Amino acid sequence: MKQTLLIELLTEELPPKALERLSTVFANEVFTILREQELANEDSICTPFATPRRLALTITNIESQQADRVIERKGPAVAAGVDAEGKPSKALEGFMRGAGVTVEQLQRSNDNKTEYFVARLEKKGQPLDVYLADIITQSLKKLPVPKLMRWGDSDHQFVRPVHGLIMLHGDRIVPGEVLGLQSGRLTSGHRFLHTGAMQVVSADSYEETMTNGKVIASFEERRTRIDEHLKAKAHALNARINPSDGLLDEVTALVEWPVVYVGKFEEEYLEVPQECLILTMQQNQKYFPLLDSDGKLLNKFLIVSNMQVDNPKHIIDGNQRVVRPRLADARFFFNQDRKLTLESRVAKMGSVIYHNKLGTQLQRVERITNLAGAIAHQLNAEKSVTELAARLAKADLTTDMVGEFPELQGIMGRYYALHDGESQVVADAIAAHYHPRFSGDTLPQGAVACAVALADKLDTLVGIYGIGLVPTGDKDPFGLRRHALGVLRILIETPLALPLDTLLELCKEGFTNQQSLSTGIESLHLRNFAWDSVVADVHGFMLDRLRGYLRERDYSSDEIEAVVCQNPTRLDLVIPRLKAVCIFRKLPEAAALAAANKRIQNILKKTAKIEADIQYELLQEGAECVLYVQVQTIAPMVEAKMENQDYAAALTLLASTRTTVDEFFDKVMVMAEDPAVRNNRLALLQKLGGLMNQVADISKLAT
Repeated sequence: MKQTLLIELLTEELPPKALERLSTVFANEVFTILREQELANEDSICTPFATPRRLALTITNIESQQADRVIERKGPAVAAGVDAEGKPSKALEGFMRGAGVTVEQLQRSNDNKTEYFVARLEKKGQPLDVYLADIITQSLKKLPVPKLMRWGDSDHQFVRPVHGLIMLHGDRIVPGEVLGLQSGRLTSGHRFLHTGAMQVVSADSYEETMTNGKVIASFEERRTRIDEHLKAKAHALNARINPSDGLLDEVTALVEWPVVYVGKFEEEYLEVPQECLILTMQQNQKYFPLLDSDGKLLNKFLIVSNMQVDNPKHIIDGNQRVVRPRLADARFFFNQDRKLTLESRVAKMGSVIYHNKLGTQLQRVERITNLAGAIAHQLNAEKSVTELAARLAKADLTTDMVGEFPELQGIMGRYYALHDGESQVVADAIAAHYHPRFSGDTLPQGAVACAVALADKLDTLVGIYGIGLVPTGDKDPFGLRRHALGVLRILIETPLALPLDTLLELCKEGFTNQQSLSTGIESLHLRNFAWDSVVADVHGFMLDRLRGYLRERDYSSDEIEAVVCQNPTRLDLVIPRLKAVCIFRKLPEAAALAAANKRIQNILKKTAKIEADIQYELLQEGAECVLYVQVQTIAPMVEAKMENQDYAAALTLLASTRTTVDEFFDKVMVMAEDPAVRNNRLALLQKLGGLMNQVADISKLAT
C-alpha cells in the first residue's frame, strides 16, 4: 500500500552554515536508496525539511512492501565456463557458489557479441520495516560532517546529540532503531513559543503539526518569509538592505519562527567607515544593515528574531545593547590605526613572513613596487605615483582593523591613505589592487590601479608556481586560479595592450634581482625555484584559465582553440580575433578553407621548413600559377588589415581564395619528383598557410 513516508531526527542546534546542505544530502541519500530498493518510484516526491533542531523529510508514494523480483546475475562467457568435456570451469564454479545455484539452474543469454551464463534468482519482496532504519543509518554516514560527537554514555556519533526519531508510513509507526533511538511519533515544537511534546498523527500532517507548534519546518519557506519581511521593513523605512552573501541562509538556519524587528545605534558611530560597521553587524551579530538611496549607511538595522511577542521592546533593547560594544571596538580600531601612517607601517612588514621560500612581506612589497613601476611605464602612467601606491598597498595588513576583519584589506588602506594626505589616485589604487576578488567583481579603474593590481597577482602566480605549489584537482590554497582569472580580466576587459609573456619575464626578474642584491634583508631561498620554465609554465596555466573564461562567454570549443592554440600573448586581442573567427565560419567558403588549411598543415608537418622564396619560373601547372598570383596579390592587403586589427576583413579576404585553393589541390601534385619543383610548391603552401593562420588556426574549425 502506497503512503507518504516521514522521517525526522530531533537534535540539538545544528551548525547553521551547514544546515541546508545537510538537509539536502540527507533527503537525497534516503530517496536514492528507497528507489534502488524499489520502495519509491518515479511518481514519488521527496521534500526535505530543516530547522535549527531537526532534519526531516517526506516522500510520497512509498510502498509498504517490495514486489517480488527476479534478480539476474551475469556469469562468465560460455566458452570460458566449460571445458572441452563440457564440465564447469573453476570460474563457473565460483560464480555458481556466489549465486547459490546449480548447473541445472543456469541459463544462457547473448548480447550479440558473446554467449554467457546467467543466474536468474527469484527474490521475495521485503517490507519497508526491514530496510528503513538501515537506510537512514547509511544516509547519515554520507552526510558532509567534518567532525562527529558523542553524547551521554552512548557510543553513537553525529554532528549534534539526537533526542528523537520519527518514522511514519502514513499514520503507522515504522519500527526501528537509529542512533540508539526507537522510532515513535512525538516531536517538539518551538523551544520557547510552544510547551510540551507534539504528536504527529500522520506523515501528511507533518507541516501542519509543526506550524501549530510555531515551527516553519521548510527551510525554503522560512527563507522566503524572512526575505519578504526584511524587504517590507526596509521599504517602510525608505531604506534598502545592504547585500550580504550567505547571511540570509545563515539566519534562516538560526530561527524556527522568524520575526523581523528594527534596531538603532547612535549616529556618532557613523564617523567610522561604513564598511567596518556593516561587517561587524553582519558577521558578529547577524544583523541586516540598512542603507539610504545613495548607498550611505543609516544608524538602523534589522534583527531576525526567533521570538514573536506582543511587546518586543526588551528584544530590541537587548540587541541594541549588544551591538554598541562591537561598534565601539570598530571606532577604537579606526582611531588607533590612524595614529600611524601607512608609510611608517611598511618597515614592519619585514618581520612578517610571506612564505618561507619567498621571503617576507616587505620583500614581496619591493618586488610588487618595482613590477608595478615597470608596468606603469608601459602604460604611460606616472611611475612614481604607481610605485607609491604599490609600496603602501599592503601596509594595512598590520592594522588592528584588518587584523579583526581581514575582508577589509585594501578598503581600510584607502581610508588610511586619504587620512595621511595621499592623493585620490593612490588611495583608489590601494583599495582596488585586490580586485577582481571573485567572479563578476569590479575591475581596477585607471592605469595606476591596473598596474598595481597586475603586479600583485603576477607576483603571487610566478612566486607560488615557481616553488612548485601548483594547483591540483580542487586544491588551490593560494588562489592561483583566481589570480590568473583576475589578470586575464584586467588585460581583456579594460583592455590593456600588454604582452603577457613580457609581464611574466619582468616578474621573474624581480625574484632573481632581489635574490642577488645585498639589501640587508634575509636572502630568498630560491635554489629550487623553477626559473627556466616558470614563464612558460605560468603562461600555459593562464591559457587554460582563458579557455574556461571564453567558454563562459559562449564561444564554442573549436573557435576558442583556433585562437588559444597559437599561445597568444596580447590577450586584449583575443576577443577581437574570436569575433572575426565567428564571422568567418558563417561564410560559405569557411568549411572548405578550414579543411584545406588542415591539409596544408599536415603536408608541411612532414617536411622541413622551406627557407627559399617562391620562384615563379619553377611553377609548371596553371592552377599553381593562378594561386601564386592570388597569394601575392592579397598578401599585402591581409597584412594591412592585420596591422589595423581588422581581423574579420583579413579572414574575408582569405575566403576569396577558396576556389583557387580547391583547384590547386585538384590539379597539382605537391610532392613532385623534381626536388626544386616540390620545394617551390611547398614554399607556396607555406606562404598561404602563414596568411591563413595569422588571425587564428582555422584548421581547428574543420570538424
